[in-house]
Amino acid sequence: MSEAEILFERRGALGLVTLNRPKALNALTLGMVDAMTGQLRVWAHDAAVKRVAVIGAGERAFCAGGDIRALYDSGKAGTPYALDFWRREYQLDTLIKRYPKPYVALLNGITMGGGVGVAVHGSLRVACEATVFAMPETGIGLFPDVGGTYFLPRLPGELGVFLALTCTRLKAGDLVACRLADCFVPRARFDDVIAALATGHDTDARAIVEPFTVPAEPGEVSAKTAEIDRLFGHGSVEAIVEALAHARGAWAAEQRQIILAKSPTSLKVAFRQICEGGQLSFEECMKLEYRLTTRFIAGHDFFEGVRATILDKDQAPKWDPARLEDVRDAEIARYFAPIAGELELPAGD
Repeated sequence: MSEAEILFERRGALGLVTLNRPKALNALTLGMVDAMTGQLRVWAHDAAVKRVAVIGAGERAFCAGGDIRALYDSGKAGTPYALDFWRREYQLDTLIKRYPKPYVALLNGITMGGGVGVAVHGSLRVACEATVFAMPETGIGLFPDVGGTYFLPRLPGELGVFLALTCTRLKAGDLVACRLADCFVPRARFDDVIAALATGHDTDARAIVEPFTVPAEPGEVSAKTAEIDRLFGHGSVEAIVEALAHARGAWAAEQRQIILAKSPTSLKVAFRQICEGGQLSFEECMKLEYRLTTRFIAGHDFFEGVRATILDKDQAPKWDPARLEDVRDAEIARYFAPIAGELELPAGD
C-alpha cells in the first residue's frame, strides 16, 4: 500500500500537516487539497488544537506547486479535474487566509505556485536557508494565481510586477525583506520549532518561534529595489520592456530577455491582474483568478508552456500570439469578464 500523499498529526497543542509527495516535490493533488481542507475545518473547531503548522516531506521542497501534468492531461482530455482542482485549491487558500487559529508555514525548500498558496496566506511564514520562492506561471502560459492577485500588488514598490513578469526566484533574505516571510530559522532548528509549537502556551505563534530566529543573509533582489521600482513602474508590459531596453547594465538586459521569453498573453493578463488586485478584497481576487483559469484552460498557451518546459523540455514554446504587440486588449478583457459558474466561497469556515 502506498503512503498517504498528505499526513495529519496531533502533537500536543499543534495540528501538524505534512505534504507527503517528496519524489514529486510535494506537488499538490486534488486529493491533498480536499483532505487538507477537511482537516483544517476539523481543527478549527477542536479546542485542544491551539495552532496549526504545515511542512513538506523530504529535504528538497515545501511544495513545488500543483500537479501540472495532471492539470495538463485533464485540460487536453476535457475532463472536469483541472477546474475542480483550481476551484477547490482557491477555496483552501481562502480558508487559510481566514483561519481562526495561528497557521505556521515552515518553508523547508522549494515553495512555488500552489505551494505559495498554502504558505503565504498563513499568519506566520518561516523561511530557512533552503527556501526558494517563486511564482513561475507566466513561463508556462498561466498567470500568478493562488492569491497572487492579492499579495503581489501589496508588496513594496514594484516588486509584485517584477516577480509576476520575470518569475524570479527569491531566497530567504529577500523573502523576509519584502514581507513574504516573517522570519528566518535555520533548517536544522525546524524540529525544535515544531516541538515548541506543540508544547508552547503562548497564544502568539510568533512569540513561540522567536527564540529560534536569526537574521537572514541579505538577498540579491533586495539590493535592486530602486532599479526595480524605476524600470517596472510603467503603465504597460510594453513600456516596461522598452524601459529595460534603454537601461544601462547587464541586469536590465537580462530581465528584458527573460520577460520576452514568457507567454505574451500571460504577461498582459498578469500585469492587469496586479493593477486591479490592489483595489480588490481577498475574496474578490480569488473569484477573479477562477475566471482567469477557466479562460486559460480553454486556450493555447498553457498547454504549449507545459509541453515546452515540463514534458518535452525543449524550452522553446510557440506562444499564440507570439509577440506582445499582437495581443489585443479586447482579448485580455475577455479573460476578466464574468463567467457562468463563478467561484463560490463559503460565508465563513
